[in-house]
Amino acid sequence: MPYTPHTKEDISSMLETIGLEDEDALFDSIPKELRVKSFALPDGLSEFEAFEALKDIGKKNKIDKTLFIGGGYYDHVVPSAVDALSMRSEFYTAYTPYQAEASQGTLQALYEYQSLICRLFEMDVTNASMYDGGTALAEAALMAIRIRKRDKVIVDSGVNPIYKTILKTYLKIRGFEVEEINSESFETDKNEVLSKIDEQTACFIFQNPNFFGSVQDFSDIIEKLHSVKALAVGSFYPVSLGLLKTPGAMGVDIATADGQSLGNYLGFGGPSFGIMATKKEFIRQIPGRIVGKTVDKEDKEAFVLTLQAREQHIRRQKATSNICSNQNLMALRATIFLSLLGKNGFKELSTLNHLKTNYLKDELSKIDNITIKNLTPTFNEFVIKLPKKALKVIEQMSKSDIYAGIDLGKTDKNLDKFLLVAVTEKRTKKQMDRFVKVLKEVL
Repeated sequence: MPYTPHTKEDISSMLETIGLEDEDALFDSIPKELRVKSFALPDGLSEFEAFEALKDIGKKNKIDKTLFIGGGYYDHVVPSAVDALSMRSEFYTAYTPYQAEASQGTLQALYEYQSLICRLFEMDVTNASMYDGGTALAEAALMAIRIRKRDKVIVDSGVNPIYKTILKTYLKIRGFEVEEINSESFETDKNEVLSKIDEQTACFIFQNPNFFGSVQDFSDIIEKLHSVKALAVGSFYPVSLGLLKTPGAMGVDIATADGQSLGNYLGFGGPSFGIMATKKEFIRQIPGRIVGKTVDKEDKEAFVLTLQAREQHIRRQKATSNICSNQNLMALRATIFLSLLGKNGFKELSTLNHLKTNYLKDELSKIDNITIKNLTPTFNEFVIKLPKKALKVIEQMSKSDIYAGIDLGKTDKNLDKFLLVAVTEKRTKKQMDRFVKVLKEVL
């Protein structure tokens, strides 16, 4: 008997709510040629035989390509100690601590995570992680609306397109609309943003470095926001904070991020975890849970699960948040990763990303028919304009085992000759020089 948790009426109602005709439409974003119709396994296989057959299928995947792909997820070094410690059974099998007092090890790990994120972001408080960067940003927008009791949300064009889709989905179902600031360049049009901020604005949402890799200081915009009692909500790339101005130094009210770059692998898109930090005055509006440190009746150090809005479990659409869990294990890996690197090591990691990116950017700028499109400084990502369609270049370079970047034509059909290139500390000079060589050949 198949497992059918929903009736046909339930399914029909849900599809109607999200505007789809059938369940197959849920997979429209996946190209048909990439959808697996069948593994073509013969009938009657034993468990061992089935596993062996699937292993043979898996061997067809090519995993030895050099990655220059970014766009929110990055190919960073993960020290072996992160795996060794996070895979210990007491961590690996632990889940959300519903009986918090019996989970001192898990709670302490999350407390240390919160402390590290607060120091890295220079913010007052952070919760014990969220699902990912996109949902964290959407939750931050809802948090700003609750705090300021206003409906107007402004989002910058430089925010990750996936994040914007999540944001608009979250807000539309609640009856709020998002006003997007467009820009003809790959940087924020500050004058346009400043002209849109008024006393009806709940928050302005931006990303730094933005989706295209451009770095800007938003302090002037944040000052204008605060003058009309609006909030600044930012999405940040954690690794960049070893060099760039932090959310706290910039005056951001709610800072979010995706934690994949902190000790977590790419893993075919996940799992990752979301980061959310805010000012102390907004602590009661932050979704999720916070771990605190106290003493027990014997005056011994103890950790407790505190400031969790239990109503989020029972009030459904009226709840502060419908995220009732978090990503403990991924946040733990980030804690171990940050502890291993320390302050100086983290700064060195950021510096390597920045310097190596500048090297490749300089080498590419020497090619006559290529233009670097970022006008402001970049961190570890930048946009180049090609003389031919980016998708074709990506396909041709992949034959030489190089994943060249992201075709921006997928985000805007007018950008089909623009390529988003990312460089991390893992990329060697030899690999970058080969990138330049192969690119010249395919052009």
